[in-house]
Amino acid sequence: MAAEAWESWQAAAPRRKRLAAQRQRRREAAAAPGRDPEEDRDSEEDRGVVLRRIREAGEDLLISDFWSSALETINSCLRKHLVQLKAPVGTLPEALGSLHLDLSPNESAVAPGSVPRDTLVPGSCHLRCVCYGIGNFATCVVARNQLTFLLLFLEKCQIPRSHCCVYDPLFSPLETAVLNSLGMAVLSENEEGKRSVCGEPTIFYMPHCGTALYNNLLWSNWSVDALSKTVIIGNSFTGLQERLLTRILQKNYVYVAKILNGLEELEFPQTSQYMDIFNDTSIHWFPVQKLEQLPPDTWAFREEPDYQDCKDLEIIRNKTGGLSAIDLNSL
Repeated sequence: MAAEAWESWQAAAPRRKRLAAQRQRRREAAAAPGRDPEEDRDSEEDRGVVLRRIREAGEDLLISDFWSSALETINSCLRKHLVQLKAPVGTLPEALGSLHLDLSPNESAVAPGSVPRDTLVPGSCHLRCVCYGIGNFATCVVARNQLTFLLLFLEKCQIPRSHCCVYDPLFSPLETAVLNSLGMAVLSENEEGKRSVCGEPTIFYMPHCGTALYNNLLWSNWSVDALSKTVIIGNSFTGLQERLLTRILQKNYVYVAKILNGLEELEFPQTSQYMDIFNDTSIHWFPVQKLEQLPPDTWAFREEPDYQDCKDLEIIRNKTGGLSAIDLNSL
């Protein structure tokens, strides 16, 4: 069963056609000035190795107790979130599927393994996913398992991979190529987490990211309407509150500090096999009732974080500077 679940990650073309296509690409590369066909072959082989390792990690994750428990935790949160969004009642994949709209005719070709167009029920908005800071999954086992979890999560919730934006400033060209081959949208600019949902329900997948990244994300969506459409899978906000001194939290990460009473958090299960990969990880959502009960002046403060006096900042800054909130629809 596990092997069947991952068949969609493999090339669909017959072997003969794949080999012919590879030969053609090598001939074209040989004709191009400055290109070494051996380099192209090596790159292709490297991608194959990384994809195989991801597939193997997925097979292990699928049969683990952690996966079933984590999925139950996510389902518990997303069901309540869908009620808030007034999504149609039904199973979780059906309800999530009803949020999709206007997939392009070649969507399944762009995102292999995603849900075919004819299985999605038209709805009023898209459900998107944004992944920040997953790390070098080609060489790091922790990062590879986190990526594997994301891919399985997208498949389980029927979110096409092309609806998932991915970014890490540390991505290598090989890793970018692998993500592209998986049908995911790799962002070209370091947004520092400053992405607005712009009315579209969005799940942000940010395991083990720096506190500033969460703070930037909250600032970019600092309203009842935007936060009510936001779900964050990442570091426990309760854990952040416990680890940081109150004065540091309120000075450097003011949006995290202000939202602590406006969210609900469910911790991921802890198992020995995945302890280092998903420790201190929770799923968070923002009930409208809780948001509306926050003091009125909560929403009046909208100053963009700058972190000039912040020591030990755990994010890589955008060197161009002056980056404001990114519109999710700008892709």
